[in-house]
Amino acid sequence: MKIKLLFLAMAVLIFLTARAQSIHFGIKVGTNINKISGKSFSDQFNYGYHLGAFTEIGLGSKFAIQPEVLFNQINTDTSSRFSKIYTSLNPNKILNIKLSYLSIPVLLDYKVNKFFTIQAGPQFGILISQNEKLVQNGKDAFRKGDFSMLAGVQLKIAHFRIYGRYAIGLTNINDTDTKDLWKSQSFQLGIGFAFL
Repeated sequence: MKIKLLFLAMAVLIFLTARAQSIHFGIKVGTNINKISGKSFSDQFNYGYHLGAFTEIGLGSKFAIQPEVLFNQINTDTSSRFSKIYTSLNPNKILNIKLSYLSIPVLLDYKVNKFFTIQAGPQFGILISQNEKLVQNGKDAFRKGDFSMLAGVQLKIAHFRIYGRYAIGLTNINDTDTKDLWKSQSFQLGIGFAFL
């Protein structure tokens, strides 16, 4: 189902690009302030980072579509309750978990004025690595995909973009069982530069 949605999104982007009034390409980098909600994880936010590329496809004077491809690093800590919930799993100590995602947000931009934009849209995340195997038999504890919704604002000054977003995970990324729901949350702060 997620693959079909991704192909549908790509087809829509190709169609919109053909009808676009303006197209801008750029790069971006920033910080992630994130956590994974669930009893197994610490309730504190941790820092990670993101970097990647974006395209702005103009759809008139007020709207644009902004697809992106980002490398996202998510850091979180297990809680002391982890070993009580998962008695058959690995740690009795608190672990720092690092997850690396290839994230593909597709945002709808609404231009309030020439400087200020409101953004919202879905984000598809593909897990590409994790630093800890939480399950003793070597099986990964986290699902390979994550689906989130983003909302935020962006300030445009000439070729520069300054943005802030909130992302809320809609899917359970726990791939071990259903004892505890694991969902991602993050705030993203960053800067971008549009070449065209």
